[in-house]
Amino acid sequence: MQKPERKGKLKVGEMAPDFELLAQEGRKVSLHEFAGSKNVVLFFYPKDFTRGCTFETKYFGESYDEIRKLNAEVLGISNDSVESHTQFAAKCGVSFPMLADDGGKVRELYSVEKALGFIPGRTTFVIDKHGIVRNIFSSQTDMKAHVTEAMAVLKTLPND
Repeated sequence: MQKPERKGKLKVGEMAPDFELLAQEGRKVSLHEFAGSKNVVLFFYPKDFTRGCTFETKYFGESYDEIRKLNAEVLGISNDSVESHTQFAAKCGVSFPMLADDGGKVRELYSVEKALGFIPGRTTFVIDKHGIVRNIFSSQTDMKAHVTEAMAVLKTLPND
């Protein structure tokens, strides 16, 4: 699937770029499959099995039922392989899709900036069921806030 190129940084209120990536079980997942039916919490994280990413992913997992009650799906994205994601999702005990962004093309499409110029950034997007970006939150060190901020935004969106 050819990915469109963006000009400039993605902003709240803009249409979220569509993508298609492989999840930990090898299934293709695209943003457009949720269009019209579910909001999406899309979180980009640096690397499987690192301390902060493990904490963040487990916290999204612990909050997953509540997020689903808010008519949303969680999608985690890093540049790690499908095989790595399979092991990481099992270690974290999560069932939501962990997507392999080989080469970082989707990360680039979403304008996720690197920390310190070389560490893949940690940014969470809340995208409504119409594909509009409703919130962007970035923090390399406050992993819990990625979840709490996303849930606070989801609570303001129509839940129909």
